[in-house]
Amino acid sequence: MSAKKLSTVATDVIESYGNTAKNVIHAYRAGGERVGGLLERGWDRALKESRSQLATGVAKNANAAQQALTGYYTKGLIVTSDGAEQVVDQMVKLAGAGVERVAANAQMFEYKTGVTTLNTLAQATLPGAVALSTLATKIEVKSATLANKIAGEKTNVAMPKRKAPVARKAAAARKPRTAKAA
Repeated sequence: MSAKKLSTVATDVIESYGNTAKNVIHAYRAGGERVGGLLERGWDRALKESRSQLATGVAKNANAAQQALTGYYTKGLIVTSDGAEQVVDQMVKLAGAGVERVAANAQMFEYKTGVTTLNTLAQATLPGAVALSTLATKIEVKSATLANKIAGEKTNVAMPKRKAPVARKAAAARKPRTAKAA
């Protein structure tokens, strides 16, 4: 039973790291868009100031070159950020499937052999995993806040959709022992 709970906590940590990675990707994309906008405004300002000194064809060509470069930059930003998100989605999916497989195999091993060492290990590991999950969730929330600040507006960033797991104390789960009459 504890191995199942440990696998749930491990899956939550994986999802949290995945969401944090997506938040970083959103921040990268929003920051890249802001940088592109700044460069475009700077170019427009410089072209406007020097337009009187340029021939009509040169100004037109400079404007066309700037639009082409902006298009390549924007397309590169979209392709890299979308590709990174797809990689994160696949990694989270594969890691989650791996955790489920390990939990199922551990349960089957204990059932077939009668050895409960893995269950004992899972019980001992659970409090540390819960602490890690809580920390990962806090990092995930902070990364979402940072991505929103970088974007300058509310964007679609990954936020935790689950509650942080709570570890039960092993002592509270045990029944108190009574002294045997002599």
